[in-house]
Amino acid sequence: MSWYSLCKSKKVDLKPEFFDTIHNINKEHWNDILKGSNIYLSTEYLEALETSLKGQVEFRYILFYNKSSKPVALASVQILDFSNEGFKTNDVYCKVASRIKNKLLETLDVKMMVCGNVFACGENGFMYTNDLSAEDAYNNLSNGLYELRQTQKTDKPISVVLLKEFWPSSFKTSDLLKSAGFKDFKVDVNMILHIHPTWKTMDDYLASMTTKFRTKAKSVYKKSAELIVKDFSVDDILHYKSEIENLYGSVVEKADFKFGILNGDAFVNFKKNHQGHFIFKAYFLKEKLVGFSSSFISNNSFDANYVGLDYEYNYTHATYQRMLYDFVELSISNNLKELRLGRTAEEIKSCIGAEPMDMKLYLRHRNSISNKLLAPIIATITPSEFELRYPFKAEFTPTV
Repeated sequence: MSWYSLCKSKKVDLKPEFFDTIHNINKEHWNDILKGSNIYLSTEYLEALETSLKGQVEFRYILFYNKSSKPVALASVQILDFSNEGFKTNDVYCKVASRIKNKLLETLDVKMMVCGNVFACGENGFMYTNDLSAEDAYNNLSNGLYELRQTQKTDKPISVVLLKEFWPSSFKTSDLLKSAGFKDFKVDVNMILHIHPTWKTMDDYLASMTTKFRTKAKSVYKKSAELIVKDFSVDDILHYKSEIENLYGSVVEKADFKFGILNGDAFVNFKKNHQGHFIFKAYFLKEKLVGFSSSFISNNSFDANYVGLDYEYNYTHATYQRMLYDFVELSISNNLKELRLGRTAEEIKSCIGAEPMDMKLYLRHRNSISNKLLAPIIATITPSEFELRYPFKAEFTPTV
């Protein structure tokens, strides 16, 4: 049975409308669905991302309307080259590609369509209102993605559709995608630090640690003592835009797999459009900018995002580790419930108390026969192994 016949096997009531740029969507309709609940789906964020990555990543958007012409669902989509150049071992897309190349694709010179945000972890690709049941919502999403793929006049075929990344609380509903032939799998965990309600200050947090890890933290603060940390405004980001791009570029260059490089204007627009919800920290050694971190505050969570580093000073001054502790302090001072640190560097993040959380993705090949072969292939995709550290005292357990 084809993808389309699978999708059409259930009643479909929604009409999808497709857009090639966020500037063309009906923002009032989009916001009626979003209701400010996800920064990564806000038009302000998407405009900044789209503008920064113009020519590197293709963006598509879908608005779904019911029979009364009421907007009831939205989807954000990115179209990326699916090539075998420069894959990074622990990257989700590398893992997908390395398993299916030479098995399902004659060439990897094709494209992947991603419903979600490849630059941020989490459920940032699809949202629907209470007017829809989960079954109707995901059935229509599947249909919409199918129709969108069919309409694309790209230089390379779109062979793979990926939906990313769902939290465990959503697995029951997101698994409805399986009825449309999507295969589910898990990749590297998202490292999450649950902020304990007794942590009112950084001293409270450090006091909850065992002597060994409290000593480690003090060592980081000692090594980074010369660093001057500043909150950057829009004007500050503009002033140091060139240095910021160089620092961010040095981090991206160490990742063998990259989809696109944000320019300084993206950070300017993030700050301009989101103000207090977007935090940009700059790390100076005397007068020299040697690092930066950026993060979003949304829905009682602190979401660590992009960083830039001058690696010449990272080891001697523990810049990145200092950033991690600063993320903890910001989460506590803003009375948030959790700190989301994303994938990669799992062991060092567990040293500050972050715990692994499984994320689920869904994949479908455009060809139904090839799609059947996906299940045993993606079953071999497993999270990277790492040694999980337990920094807190035995009697202390962080809770949501």
